[in-house]
Amino acid sequence: MRMAAGLTAAVTAVVGLNMATAGPAAAAEGSWRPYGNTNPITSSSSLWRCATTRHIETDVLAQVCAVRASNGNGTGAQAAVIVRNNRSVLYRTTAEASLWKGSERLGVWECSSSGVGANSWSVCFGRTLTQSGAVDATGYLGGASLGLSPTV
Repeated sequence: MRMAAGLTAAVTAVVGLNMATAGPAAAAEGSWRPYGNTNPITSSSSLWRCATTRHIETDVLAQVCAVRASNGNGTGAQAAVIVRNNRSVLYRTTAEASLWKGSERLGVWECSSSGVGANSWSVCFGRTLTQSGAVDATGYLGGASLGLSPTV
């Protein structure tokens, strides 16, 4: 069901429907944040629950995470796609992150094509939502599925 929802979001983006006509499942703009050579998970005070790291291409790794603010005690939650570029050159890609509460998709965010710096980390973040219940996340990098994160 979640893969079908991701496909729906991709088709919606291709068809060019906007938020007003596509309904609540339509993709919103996500935001890229560069981390340089600093691991975004270990440098954060938030609680990250991430799916298994996937090899996307040679020297490019990615994973999807559900993130909860304040070491897991906050009500703010978001979906994130982490990209590690171990290449000596820039890696250009797109990403998509969705936040779920059970079978209900709370939001989907697309990060437009951006360069992930050589030998560095970048993260595509969805908007932070007030959500006290358990959530998880799904994600895509350049169209490749990153699976489902554990709940946070």
